[in-house]
Amino acid sequence: EGLIEFYDSFKDMFEFFCKNTTIHGTIRLVCSDSNRMKTAFWTLLLLASFGMLYWQFALMFSQYWAYPVVLTMSMHSEPKMFPAITICNLDPYRFELVSEHLVQLDRMAEESITFLYGVKTSASLFHMNEKNIRIKDLSNIGNLSTSTFKLSQNFSLLRMFHHNNKTGRRHSSVGFRLCNATGGNCFFKTYSSGMDAILEWYRFHYMNIMSQLPVIINISDHEEQIEDMVYSCQYDGEPCRPSDYVHFHHPVFGSCYTFNSKGTDSFWTATKPGIPYGLSLILRAEQKDHIPLLSTVAGVKVMIHNHNQTPFLEHEGFDIRPGIATTIGIQQDEVNRLGGNYGKCTTNGNDVNVKLLYNNSYTLQACLHSCFQHIMVRKCGCGYYYYPLPPGAEYCDYNKQPAWGHCFYQLYNRLRNHHLNCFDQCPKPCRESLYKVSAGTAKWPSVKSQDWIRQALRHQNGYNSTSNRSDIAKVTIFYKQLNYQSVNESPLLSENLLLSSMGSQWSLWFGSSVLSVVEMFELLIDTLVLSLLFCYQRFRSKKT
Repeated sequence: EGLIEFYDSFKDMFEFFCKNTTIHGTIRLVCSDSNRMKTAFWTLLLLASFGMLYWQFALMFSQYWAYPVVLTMSMHSEPKMFPAITICNLDPYRFELVSEHLVQLDRMAEESITFLYGVKTSASLFHMNEKNIRIKDLSNIGNLSTSTFKLSQNFSLLRMFHHNNKTGRRHSSVGFRLCNATGGNCFFKTYSSGMDAILEWYRFHYMNIMSQLPVIINISDHEEQIEDMVYSCQYDGEPCRPSDYVHFHHPVFGSCYTFNSKGTDSFWTATKPGIPYGLSLILRAEQKDHIPLLSTVAGVKVMIHNHNQTPFLEHEGFDIRPGIATTIGIQQDEVNRLGGNYGKCTTNGNDVNVKLLYNNSYTLQACLHSCFQHIMVRKCGCGYYYYPLPPGAEYCDYNKQPAWGHCFYQLYNRLRNHHLNCFDQCPKPCRESLYKVSAGTAKWPSVKSQDWIRQALRHQNGYNSTSNRSDIAKVTIFYKQLNYQSVNESPLLSENLLLSSMGSQWSLWFGSSVLSVVEMFELLIDTLVLSLLFCYQRFRSKKT
């Protein structure tokens, strides 16, 4: 009895609660007991208030469990690391190991262009300046050009005419036919532009030829040096060092160099904005016409990206014209995503179900390419030449897998239309840096200065112009401002905000506080205890 407050009846307990509680309106239930209409009115009003309160609670919890986010933007200004810069000469190699097949492919391309357009193009123009690249340490492999590989004649370019019933006009498309392993389920890979069709047809054969090269070769070890492409390199007024770049070969964009790839050298710390404090390059932009139908652009490909990131030049980057000085101003944006219940993202890719085939840090493109390659190997039995191979796989060759093209183009269309589950398996990074680019161009060198500039390059770098057209380019990449914009996701309804909103609704409908909730729990406990006591008394009375 010293711990529990006893009442003679439930009515006494309820009257005591209504007269002493801090919940507004409950006292009207007992002070107007002689007026049943008022009592009924206040009873209905309190029940309606309870209903509205818990309806608002339900809306709050449904919104909270939807995990919405709000974007907050902030500006930061501090010294930061210069981004990684990748440049490519748009001049892919003609390897000696497969040179005979490439010459045959050029002749096939000449015949196809003559058949389609009646234009006689000499095959010698395709490889008149041919300079075959010899790979070191391949004496034990033998001459692959004399291997059993043969170019297939089953993928000839055809022109197809279509009649438009609405306009009454005829239009044509160019493409080549692809069939499955049994020769059925055929379709035409067509393009409205004959130029696009010829380039895709050439690339298709080119991948089959290049699949003959051993995967183990290190193309970066051949005799070409960075001086063959970069005549001058300066960052922040200081000359670049040999340790500032790494070299790799791209099958379409040719010889490539990435500056500041790791982002750990203090030499590349950006302390000031502006053109004088950026990266300035004088580049050879001459195309030697190794494989002109594979790369039809003359100039230099440039891509600005994050450190330890594989540059996907076919999806990003821009071209630098020969004979032009290009200034590129960059502005950094940083995006931070919440992840977890608030969205799908990954911190470092370790929690992604796709095994990455690239040795650099996680990116969405690296995951999508790896996912597609795994599906390609599983469905088609071989790998796409432009992507790295999983262990134990081999690149596609229509001499070994005649229907791989049919399989590949169907899979790629499904990936492009988001019908493969790669986009579901590959989340965005939780934190990534984006670079906004603005560029300006001017003719360089000018008419009055080109003679002494060429003489200076000739004496210092061994530069020798082999054509009448401009074959050098200048590019300067710099930070426009060191301040950067950070876009951060934050919960729209956090736990603190949820409790605050619930308290506001409770105060709105009952004008009370959290202690009033404790009073309600006390009433519930008293009701339970009193019920047990009454049941116990009735049981004792029956037993007696």
